[in-house]
Amino acid sequence: MDKRSGENSGDAHAFAVHRREKSTKKSVLVGDRVANWTITIGGLLVIVAVITIMVFLVSVALPLASGGNVEQHRVYTLDTAKRVAWLNADEYNTMGIRVTADGTASAFHLPTGAAVAATEFDFATRATAVGGIVTRDQVAFGFADGSVRFGGVGFDVAVRLAEDLPAQREPLNETDSLVAGTVYRLLNTGDYRAVSPNWWVNPPEQVSEHAIVAIDYRVGGTNERPTRSFVTVDAVGVARVSRAVVQRNLMTGAETVRLTSTTLPTLPEDTEVTRVLMNSAADRVIIATAVGTLYRYDLRDFNNPVLAETTRAFDESVAITAMDFLNAEHALVVGGSNGAVDVFFRLEAPDAGTTDGYEMVRARVHENQGTPVTEISVAQRKKAMATLGADGSVWVRYSTAERTLFKLQRDSDPDVDANLMLMPRMDGLLLADDTGAVDAWRFYFPHPETTLRALFGKLWYEGYPEPTYTWQSSSGTDVFEPKYSLVPLIFGTLKATVYALLFAVPIALLGAIYTSEFLHRRVRATVKPVMEMMESLPTVVLGFVAALVLAPIVEEWIAAVLLAFVSIPMGLMLGAFTWQMLPPKVGLRLGGVPKFFFMILSIFVFGYVAYRLGPAFERLFFYGDFKAWVNGDVGTGMPFLFLVGFPLSFMLVAWGFGRGWGHHWRLMLRERRREQAGRLDFARWIVFLLAASGLSLGLSALLTALGYDPRGGVIDTYSQRNALVVGFVMGFAVIPNIYTLAEDALNSVPSHLRAASLAAGATPWQTAMWVILPVAASGVFSAVMIGMGRAVGETMIVVMAAGNTPILDWNIFSGLRTLSANIAVELPEAVKDSTLYRTLFLAALTLFVMTFVINTLAELVRQRFRKRAFQL
Repeated sequence: MDKRSGENSGDAHAFAVHRREKSTKKSVLVGDRVANWTITIGGLLVIVAVITIMVFLVSVALPLASGGNVEQHRVYTLDTAKRVAWLNADEYNTMGIRVTADGTASAFHLPTGAAVAATEFDFATRATAVGGIVTRDQVAFGFADGSVRFGGVGFDVAVRLAEDLPAQREPLNETDSLVAGTVYRLLNTGDYRAVSPNWWVNPPEQVSEHAIVAIDYRVGGTNERPTRSFVTVDAVGVARVSRAVVQRNLMTGAETVRLTSTTLPTLPEDTEVTRVLMNSAADRVIIATAVGTLYRYDLRDFNNPVLAETTRAFDESVAITAMDFLNAEHALVVGGSNGAVDVFFRLEAPDAGTTDGYEMVRARVHENQGTPVTEISVAQRKKAMATLGADGSVWVRYSTAERTLFKLQRDSDPDVDANLMLMPRMDGLLLADDTGAVDAWRFYFPHPETTLRALFGKLWYEGYPEPTYTWQSSSGTDVFEPKYSLVPLIFGTLKATVYALLFAVPIALLGAIYTSEFLHRRVRATVKPVMEMMESLPTVVLGFVAALVLAPIVEEWIAAVLLAFVSIPMGLMLGAFTWQMLPPKVGLRLGGVPKFFFMILSIFVFGYVAYRLGPAFERLFFYGDFKAWVNGDVGTGMPFLFLVGFPLSFMLVAWGFGRGWGHHWRLMLRERRREQAGRLDFARWIVFLLAASGLSLGLSALLTALGYDPRGGVIDTYSQRNALVVGFVMGFAVIPNIYTLAEDALNSVPSHLRAASLAAGATPWQTAMWVILPVAASGVFSAVMIGMGRAVGETMIVVMAAGNTPILDWNIFSGLRTLSANIAVELPEAVKDSTLYRTLFLAALTLFVMTFVINTLAELVRQRFRKRAFQL
């Protein structure tokens, strides 16, 4: 016992001597802590970066929702207390001009009311009517003796160096000074802007024997051949239109004037005319009356004017008290004695019941002012207007958004007649009454066009037959009506994503399943890295190829491209059945690399078949001209219905067979040799094709007989750069992402699940579909969502290949514009802090939110798939 005890103690001692100390090196611990902190800080920085980007986008876009503010309201009284006939002011809010009915013109300093200059027009009598162009620098006066005089009430503006200014100047305020009828304003550059009045009046022209009660004046044409047109209504209700065409010799400057006149159809007796308007082309005249009636005349045949339409703007008890065109002369603003302010469009209508096929349609109804509207002044460059009420209220409105910007109140006596002017830059108002009192407002409203409805709802734009979602941010003229609806861009983003995923997801997922479960490992080792390398292709190169190479090819061979969607899958199926009919030894011997290359060869062969049979396919199914067919010029929709219904019919036939005889068929095939089973299965497939063809043909004939035609929806007019091309190329860019991630998810499924399924008698395909794919569903779904995220944010392919047309149309053959493409195209040209600039940042924020919502929903679905996978 003692001996054994001694031996045991010796062994314990030896073990203790040779036992290694279990401790971690300090360098490893430090590295682990550094890595832990680095990962933590990096994750936090990513979160902070994402939040910072979102905050920045919100900060830039938020002013779109802000209002405006009134910066100044100055009140002063001028020396002249006479009836005001006309007002004008320069665009820099420096000087105003007030013209009275007896011909007194006085210029005054807008900020202070100081007198600048004055002149007397040699009016023989008081002006009884006045009208002018939208810029207010050319005006026509009508008189009680039936004469008309034309004049100018404008400004000369120039920039002067400081050393060129007169030494003695009368200071007006901190920045302005006065010398001999010229106001000098100090600029930030140290130079001075000189503003002086430019006024004149022509000799009288006799147009009637009676007093002129209403007049309007327009200038049009070109610099070489300007036109001057005016319309008058006299005291007995006779309306006349005169047009002067001026031919100007560019060498000598001499002018030759050719004047023509015409009399409009007679108005009803005792008609009290309150306002008359004419457009710049002098082919349309509108007369308003005190009983709320509008008379619209068609002057396209100048020598034979026609009363085209008579309509009521308001009820009989409501008089038209004010009327004017918005700056493009497409929209008519009418104010009533009940405080209403409505906008009418002249629209073409098949059942209009008018002589020219157009009718006046009430398109916008603005907020009622609650008091008779006595004056309307429209903006020169925007779709804005100011309305003066009988109670002295002055409302500034933006027509497109049907929005009231400011509700102001004049300080002078509201019972005294006044003239109103909205400043050229829509940054102020000028009101002068007959006692000489002046109200001058300065205000700031940077983004009147943008409301929630304007950005995400329907608006009725000038010239459009109905309210629409429209994006059109710029034009070549100042009279353009900007349209900032983001709905077409959101729709375009979704459309491009849907068509890209329809092309990419089946190919990528089936490719991943085939690579993971069926492809030989040596081929897989080559295919997967090649697919991953495809992700490195620059999208700008893909977009370039799509726009300049693929789009013209698809347009020329569109029938062959459509046939390829049928021939290539049919060819692969035919190859698969042929493979099943091979003897087992041959199939095993060729099951690796040769089988893969046979499949690739089959794709190319049947792609070539589609190319060769394309013209015959176009003649058979599309009456020989695919573009004419999609336009609806030839044929019916039956051929296309047959093509679309064929896959659905095949699935229906296969489902019915499977429910009825599928089990017995499978048992019968198991009793046959491999090649015999393959031949029987091939014969079954042929029968299915024939049955599906007959079923699809019957259904398409029935739908056609019922009057259904697929054209005009997903299938419509063909454009070279369209969603089909975008789907091809964007799908090509997305496939590597989906394929790689999905293939990794499938390979991560434990191998014992495959072995168990195969041991239970399942085929490899059944194992892949009913065991492997459900377990890997969360990873596969994540792969699809990552591919979707790539498609949603894709820019260059869409910019170059989609045609950049912001339309709401699911037509696969039409273009589109996405949020990202719109930002890329328009941001370089957008003025910083302008409405367009901030709207583009709102588009970026919308894209950010869309991506966030989609990813959040995808993560919820992925977690559900993951829980189900754990239960397997």
